[in-house]
Amino acid sequence: MSEFGDLRISGSLTLPAWEISEAFVRASGPGGQNVNKVSSAVQLTWQVGASSLPAAIKERFHKLYASRITADGRLILEASEHRSQLQNRQAARARLAEMILKASVAPKRRIKTKPTAGSVRRRITSKKKRGEVKALRGGVGDED
Repeated sequence: MSEFGDLRISGSLTLPAWEISEAFVRASGPGGQNVNKVSSAVQLTWQVGASSLPAAIKERFHKLYASRITADGRLILEASEHRSQLQNRQAARARLAEMILKASVAPKRRIKTKPTAGSVRRRITSKKKRGEVKALRGGVGDED
């Protein structure tokens, strides 16, 4: 496995290299005249739906990053913060791995709870007090 082979996300999750495609474009930003000559920015593309990841992870990924996925189901990440192509490539791959790792964590199931008898009693008592206070307002006499 080379440095840019399969993308290791966690101990048990790996994204095969063939699922990721990278294109190199000219970047704006730091680099002086080098920017005009070298294509150092990276556009990483990943087809989310056709991925070999488990369906649950792909579904959570879609929910989390729906606004970043194109109509045809591709995620496009751009990295141009570094001057070198190698560093931008590493940054894009690290960002993708981080996004997939975040989607791989299943949310905790909510455990339904009931309010305690005491809290229900206190709530009802305070509502009754408030109702009595409001009932005493106004109504000094019949003014028709």
